[in-house]
Amino acid sequence: MRGRQFAAALALIASVGSATAADAPKTWEGLELQSAKGLDLLYVRPATRFETYTSVVIDAPIEVAFDKDWDPNRGVRGVSRQLSARNIQQIRDEMATEFRKVFAEELARSGYAIVDQPGEQTLRVSASLADVYINAPERMEVDNVVTYTLEPGRMTLEMELRDGPTGQLLARVVDEKSGTNIGPLRVTNSMTNASDFRRAARSWAQRLIKALDMVSDKH
Repeated sequence: MRGRQFAAALALIASVGSATAADAPKTWEGLELQSAKGLDLLYVRPATRFETYTSVVIDAPIEVAFDKDWDPNRGVRGVSRQLSARNIQQIRDEMATEFRKVFAEELARSGYAIVDQPGEQTLRVSASLADVYINAPERMEVDNVVTYTLEPGRMTLEMELRDGPTGQLLARVVDEKSGTNIGPLRVTNSMTNASDFRRAARSWAQRLIKALDMVSDKH
């Protein structure tokens, strides 16, 4: 997922947003660019019929990478109020856990069985969140619990879908979301109240399912 075309696709989205689908490469390692409402870029292998898949394996862990320019401690006075490396890793781990959980819930709601090992009709999904950027974290300390409010923030979903039994690449998705179109992103140290982040993950899952249904209908 880290080829030159993939880097170019990410650069397109970063520079001018979702309108770049018309300018993106038309093919990508045997996949063809498809128009998909709600997703910046969707590439699908020709003649793929996703309705033949009845179960899904969601690879773990979900990778979460912060934007290289993100500095949560910029302008924060006092070491006690700064995010430690442990805090940052905790946020990364909890985002990954919540994303996978919500994605699985939406796929199950759409009729897919969530399994641990691929069978004959299993779709394997590998996802990561890239360029996660949290604007102006707000810290509120109550009873030694620190809550970080992330708004508006942004992050990019990178996803591969493969045939479970053979491993053949079937589709790739690249899509950026920000606080301007999904609302504020709030992440706490326990993630228990991270309703906005879960909503973003749920939106991605729903849009992906609709896009796959649309692709299948075309064939």
